[in-house]
Amino acid sequence: MARVKGAIMTRKRRKKVLKLAKGYWGSKSKHFKMAKQAVMKSGNYAFIGRKARKRDFRRLWITRISAACRANDVSYSVFMNGLKKAGITLNRKMLAEIAVADEAAFKSLIEKAKAAL
Repeated sequence: MARVKGAIMTRKRRKKVLKLAKGYWGSKSKHFKMAKQAVMKSGNYAFIGRKARKRDFRRLWITRISAACRANDVSYSVFMNGLKKAGITLNRKMLAEIAVADEAAFKSLIEKAKAAL
């Protein structure tokens, strides 16, 4: 049986890693061994960042809703409880958008939430 040499796949794999490491500082973008470590670490950071982004945005929406509620003399938790009892199912992203863009509509939501309690 013929001998199979792995040069083509090895070169392909190394080129892929070095392409991902392009722009990294110093030898992290030039040497395969260091580039591989840097790419793996950056991949981990990217994975963590995708999860953190969701948490950060939810925190931002809640802060915006809470600020709009406080301006109308009601707490965030009371407002959310009132919406739930009123049967209004708007997510926090949409509520935050309404609070920022359309104060009159948000005020009417607060009145409906208060009425449901």
